[in-house]
Amino acid sequence: MIPLDEAQAHVFDRCPVPVATTVALDGALGLVLAEAVVATEAVPPFANTAMDGFALRSADTIGAPVRLAVVGTLAAGAVFEQVVGRGEAVRIMTGAPMPSGADAVVMVERTSVSGPVDAEQVEVKVEVPVGNHVRNAGEDLEPGQVVFPAGTTIGPGQVGVLASINLAEVPVFRRPRVGVISTGDELVADGGTLAPGQIRDSNRPGLLALVQESGFEGVDLGLVPDDEEAIEVALRAGVEACDALLTTGGVSMGDFDYVKVVLDRIGDMRWMQVAIRPAKPLAFGTVDGVPVFGLPGNPVSSMVSFELFARPALRAMAGHTATERPLVRAVADGAMTRRVDGKTHFARVVVDYRDGAYHVSSAGGQGSHQLTAMAGADGLAVLPDGDGVADGAEVEVLILR
Repeated sequence: MIPLDEAQAHVFDRCPVPVATTVALDGALGLVLAEAVVATEAVPPFANTAMDGFALRSADTIGAPVRLAVVGTLAAGAVFEQVVGRGEAVRIMTGAPMPSGADAVVMVERTSVSGPVDAEQVEVKVEVPVGNHVRNAGEDLEPGQVVFPAGTTIGPGQVGVLASINLAEVPVFRRPRVGVISTGDELVADGGTLAPGQIRDSNRPGLLALVQESGFEGVDLGLVPDDEEAIEVALRAGVEACDALLTTGGVSMGDFDYVKVVLDRIGDMRWMQVAIRPAKPLAFGTVDGVPVFGLPGNPVSSMVSFELFARPALRAMAGHTATERPLVRAVADGAMTRRVDGKTHFARVVVDYRDGAYHVSSAGGQGSHQLTAMAGADGLAVLPDGDGVADGAEVEVLILR
């Protein structure tokens, strides 16, 4: 058997480097910047008020309370054409540009207004310093400033910032298109009644969901019968249309499967037995330079194999530097027993954070066919070769969600 880190290194070293492109800002969420973004204009572009209130001269508030003449009203998006002089104030709304002559804002709650509309006066009840409630031009970003370095993952906050500097086209690494194919005469996906010996195809929908959840573009390559010609047509079409392919089943020692026959003929594949449980069998290689992941056929094994091999490799292809799920230390709430077999076991667990520590307990049945427990798992407890982990002992956990 091959150690896990050796198998991972074999996979990661043979995946293509990220491909740079540009996308519209509204399609950039979740992608990684391929180059640094530099501000070309100031944010905010002008000094403006952070509060509803009155724009005035700070010096006029010395000795407050003081009374000032209200000489105008300024809403966001408007401009005050006059200069605020001594003893004057302008009613101002949040976001409106600071009028010339004013150097501070007093919030409306610290004032009271009296007098007729054409001769209003405002009583300012507190002294305010220069710059009070004023947002200066360039306070967030200055022209020429690096906004985000290359390698930044674009989240909602980054989208907002990029919009604020008028960046309509964003330099990013391309989101990998990942094709998923199921093969086998025993599989059905038409919703009909199962004939003897048939099972429903759960791997393809589950893997497509994992692909999408991981931030990649899933391509459903369909369910292909056990026919060598049909499988080759499907694989070649997938290679043509996708950046990577996922297949399930037919990767165990001794298997004779049309997928294996075709991949050995058209690709450069390595068929491995990795020292882990579940997901021991793994095939990986390339067809015309496109990575092909041959994942195990058991549903839990296929998902665990995706987490350990395909997901981190695809994240690297998307330009991410942090490619693997978080690994934390947790307390085992209940013993996690296993037998000595030379493998690292990945137990499906429920993760809870309480009293300043992560706690984990079994998510249910640990068989590689028991997909319900995998669906309920928040993490994979890493059990080194041995007898397992005692109740209350520490265990490393790969956090899935």
